[in-house]
Order: sequence, then structure tokens, then C-alpha cells
Amino acid sequence: MPQIEVTQVIEQIKEEIEVDSNGQGKASIRATARLADIDATGLARSLKTAVDNSPSKLAQKLINKGFEGVEILNWSQSGIPDVAVAAILHYYGYEAGKRCSEQARFACEAFESVGVRAWMQGITGWAKPTNSSETAMTQIQLLAALAKHLAEQEQRLLVQQQQQTEVFARLKAVEVEQDRFNTPCGHKYSIVGFANLQGLEISVKVASAKGRKASALCRQQGVEVERIHDPRFGKVGLYPESILVEVFKAERN
Repeated sequence: MPQIEVTQVIEQIKEEIEVDSNGQGKASIRATARLADIDATGLARSLKTAVDNSPSKLAQKLINKGFEGVEILNWSQSGIPDVAVAAILHYYGYEAGKRCSEQARFACEAFESVGVRAWMQGITGWAKPTNSSETAMTQIQLLAALAKHLAEQEQRLLVQQQQQTEVFARLKAVEVEQDRFNTPCGHKYSIVGFANLQGLEISVKVASAKGRKASALCRQQGVEVERIHDPRFGKVGLYPESILVEVFKAERN
């Protein structure tokens, strides 16, 4: 996901993120959905099942992390805690099957390196009390860390694509060699097709004569001549490359 898109998402949702005096952050359902690149209505519907007898997989994941069903139900009004935002991003990045999004995965990986809570503190301008020697990471630092992570991710993808291209090239070479091994007489061509391959122009009369010679050589060598339909000449023969090389060579001599 390009850095400019990440910046745009942050600008769109930062007003829906808040941090309390203890530094604990919350995000609205809409902001969390934008980070995960999913539908906010669908996310809200999934969270509401936390109080049902059969909660959704996401709701069950959050319950397993210690959140109460009623608490999850109230997130639509109170906001989603930063720890739960991280869990939701991980779910839609890796566990949601067809609903997984690349953006959720990138965000999850990036936030794992800087911390969702630290990121929320940064974009809201929250700072620790002045008597603390530590300072919160600034928004610029967070964006820089996020951009660095995305650049490394894109580089890994490029390396993987290059490796795949090399593998495909090797597989193609193996297929060509296997095809050559399976057809020791070479590929098959019609007289005109082979002539075109050699950059030669021949008349119908010459092509017919060469066809007769190629057929005779095939019979001598016990090679079956394959017949195919040709819109110009009706049925034409397909001869092994080795036979055609001998026929055309004889004509040159």
C-alpha cells in the first residue's frame, strides 16, 4: 500500500481517535474499519454478536482475549480500545479468509513495530506528564516508521516476484527440454509451414513435390504422417522436423 494512501487514511480518521490521561487509546468503529479497509457496518454487526449464543469468529477472538460480551457491544458508543484495534487488524489481516485485506495486514505489521497505543498517542498529540523522562513518539516519527516498514514490505514483494519470474523461466526451459526428449524426431510442420519457418517462398507445385518426398521418407522410416485440415489446400500432412530438414537439404544440393 503506497505511503500517500496510508497518510490519507490517517488524516481521515484521526479525529475519531482519542487518548485518555493514562495514555490508553480508543478508536471509533468507522476509524478501525478504515484502517482494516473493511465495511464499518459489517464490523459493527460482527461485534454485536458478542452477546449472542453463537458469536462471530471475530467476537469470539476478542472474548478469548478477555473482553466481555457486553463491553464489546458498547464499543459502538464508547469506542474500541487500542488493544482490541490491534486484534481486529490482525484478524482482518490474517484470519478472516476471503475478507482479509492487504491494508489490514500492512497496518497490523506496521503497528506491531511501533505499537497501536503509541501510534494513537502520536496522532492525537498526547504526551506523558512532564515529570516523566520519556516522551511519546511524534506523528512524524510514526509516519516515518510506518513508511519504512511499507518500503521494506514492497521490497520483499519485488524480490518474491523476481524469484517467481526466475522459477517460471526455469520451468519453461524444463518443459521445452522435456518436449524435445518426448519428440526425438523434432516438432512437426507442414511443408509450407516449415518453408515459412526457414524464410523460404515455394509454389504449390514445389510444395506438393516436397510433400511426396517427405511422405516417402516417413514410410521408409516407419513414421506415421499426421493429417490436418488446411483452409487453402484441404488436408495437408505434418512431417517430423528431421524429415523436412532432409527433404529441403536434398533440394539445396
